[in-house]
Amino acid sequence: MTPPVAQRPADHAESLANLRLEQDALALYDALSAIEKDPRRAATFRTIAGNERRHAGIWADRLRALGAEVPPPARPRVRVRFIILLARIFGTNAVHDLVIGLEGEEERVYASQPPSREAEAIAADERAHAEMWEQLRVDASAAGTVPAAGTAPATVPGTASSAVAATEGAPTPVPVVSSGAGMAAATSVDEVRRARVARTPDEIARAERWHRGGAGTLRAVVFGASDGLVSNLSLVMGIAGATADTKFILLSGIAGLLAGAASMAAGEYISVQSQREVLQRQIALERAELEAIPEEEKAELVAIYVSKGIPEVDARRIADKVFEDPETALETMVREELGLDPKQLGSPWSAAGGSFAAFCLGAIVPVIPYLFGGGTVIFMTSFIVSLAALFLVGSLVSLLTGRSLLFSGFRQVGLGAAAAAITYLVGHLIGVSVA
Repeated sequence: MTPPVAQRPADHAESLANLRLEQDALALYDALSAIEKDPRRAATFRTIAGNERRHAGIWADRLRALGAEVPPPARPRVRVRFIILLARIFGTNAVHDLVIGLEGEEERVYASQPPSREAEAIAADERAHAEMWEQLRVDASAAGTVPAAGTAPATVPGTASSAVAATEGAPTPVPVVSSGAGMAAATSVDEVRRARVARTPDEIARAERWHRGGAGTLRAVVFGASDGLVSNLSLVMGIAGATADTKFILLSGIAGLLAGAASMAAGEYISVQSQREVLQRQIALERAELEAIPEEEKAELVAIYVSKGIPEVDARRIADKVFEDPETALETMVREELGLDPKQLGSPWSAAGGSFAAFCLGAIVPVIPYLFGGGTVIFMTSFIVSLAALFLVGSLVSLLTGRSLLFSGFRQVGLGAAAAAITYLVGHLIGVSVA
């Protein structure tokens, strides 16, 4: 008789952690489906919520099989609650990149665990969820308007169901991946992702977008505010260490705010504009090559697709189709050969304005208390309020990095406090020596 396979010691803790992960995801998608006004998008979120509910059931069953008690759903972690809050205020489109990053992290959690049928199938589902989000964005961009009511949930781009939908003109719901699908499900999704790279130029850029995670606008605001807060807090503390003159401290803080914001805006403008100019130059060179040696360029595209795992026959067929339209060929070659994405570069003026505003948002915090007076109480108020703002900024950074909220918050506080303490000490020494 074959002895039973011993359970891994980590099974209980791992299953409990996975259950909580899926309960958070279920709470997120239940909330998004309730928030979303468009019936098609809401239906997609309900489809994903159904998958997350099934995932939670898998880990609940695993805990019961281990003789453990299944805990009731707890309040979602802070990161999930913040995403829901943003969705309520700005709509579900605004949290697209944050949710994509969350799905990517869940997939990586399962990929890091010892192989099991459940983890493999759920990881495949998480990848499918990321694809569904991208398809919602593709559909909205292509339509240019809110999708019509009464249609079915979005399909995963490149799947068999979406291929039928593209042929017949009607969307088909994404099939739910069963827990017994195991490695076959995960492999199937990975093959779909590789094939999807070659479908359209827009999808080429999006194929691995969720791995990069994070929201670009949120990232710019958070780090701009962080720069303004740390630099101006250090300046204000340094001046306060050198002199007790409230007017001088206030003037220095405002000057630092304006100078820093102007510097950030100018730097951002030059950076984005330079990138645009480099991109335009590269596109012009690629256009000239396509006009001069189109067959060689087509051969390069075939080689790129073959290197991505696409059979050579299919790669040649795709390349022939792409090269039927010169503009499509140009955009595809720019993306695939040069690794450039024209749509990722925004307006330099918008970037400059955003950097200016974000820096001011952070830099004004240590200055505000000095608008109401001076002395030790105002000094301590400025310092404490700034530390609180630093913790908030660090907490927002955790949304982008996936690290613990407390870790990110206190790390930001520690760095900012250290910079402020150093400048205060330097200011105090200089002030004493001058006096």
